[in-house]
Amino acid sequence: MSKAIAVIGMGSWGTALAVHLAKKGYSIKAWVYESEIYESIITKRENPRYLPGVMIPQNVDPVMDKGEAVSGAETVVLAVPSQFVRMMARSLAPFLKKDQIIVNVAKGLESDTLKRLSQVIREEIADNDIVVLSGPSHAEEVGRDIPTVVVCASESRKAAEKVQDTFMSPNFRVYTNPDVIGVETGGALKNIIALAAGISDGLGYGDNTKAALMTRGIAEIARLGQAMGASILTFAGLTGIGDLIVTCTSMHSRNRRAGIMLGQGKSLDETLKAIGMVVEGVKTCEAAYKLSMKMGIEMPITEQLYRILYDNKDPASAVSELMMRSKTHESEEIVNSIDTGWL
Repeated sequence: MSKAIAVIGMGSWGTALAVHLAKKGYSIKAWVYESEIYESIITKRENPRYLPGVMIPQNVDPVMDKGEAVSGAETVVLAVPSQFVRMMARSLAPFLKKDQIIVNVAKGLESDTLKRLSQVIREEIADNDIVVLSGPSHAEEVGRDIPTVVVCASESRKAAEKVQDTFMSPNFRVYTNPDVIGVETGGALKNIIALAAGISDGLGYGDNTKAALMTRGIAEIARLGQAMGASILTFAGLTGIGDLIVTCTSMHSRNRRAGIMLGQGKSLDETLKAIGMVVEGVKTCEAAYKLSMKMGIEMPITEQLYRILYDNKDPASAVSELMMRSKTHESEEIVNSIDTGWL
């Protein structure tokens, strides 16, 4: 294999990663869906719709043919929205060779099946190693070489370490983690809490409220993740609390910006139109709520956000309902599962 990498999808994150890898000296074949983006990269070396102001190096070669994009690549980066992952994996499968590593960088759950994205990819691509790249990483900052730290997870240690070597740079540190379930779950579900944090901001609430949402949010993320088979320790790391912090507090976050608009009284349709790009937390909230109901896992913030998004519930009423839930212990599982001697 040559030092070639395919990046499938040139949204903001795909573009930032293509720029990052190109600066490391890789030859990048970047599959682009929109013809106007293709033309802009060719003529202006910029993606003005998704990552304005970031110059795209000459060794990023945009293409509109998937087979051409993956041909000869040692690594294939899948950078499409979560609800398109299955379709894209299925269309790429005939062109792939078994020694090519698939790196998924989308964060979400498939809304129809409630499956994690690596499960979706595995159903469509049977033989290739799959690595998940996740963590607190705004494209706007990665594209400008602002120091960023992420995690890659895989069932194959060799594949994870290969991807670590591929992406690692002085401005982009990569850790490995064998807990694929935890890494994917934290990366997907933090978008739900970011939407809720944005709603809190839109309602005019303060830091106390956001801190509570984030803290109780990571608790319910970890509760569902652990029930799915994840390690509880993963949620204390970069793809748990780390990603939650950056997504709930930054205006780079589309989920937080969407939440602010919802809190200010905009409808979901108005909000999504104004954002102009995929807001992953909307579909992920629906999937996570259904998954929690199916598994019998209590996720009160996710439930209230689902009611706001899909039942037109008033956001202020949802906050009131959360605050007035039946009283309980902060760490109910601990209090109920061991003899603490607390009388």
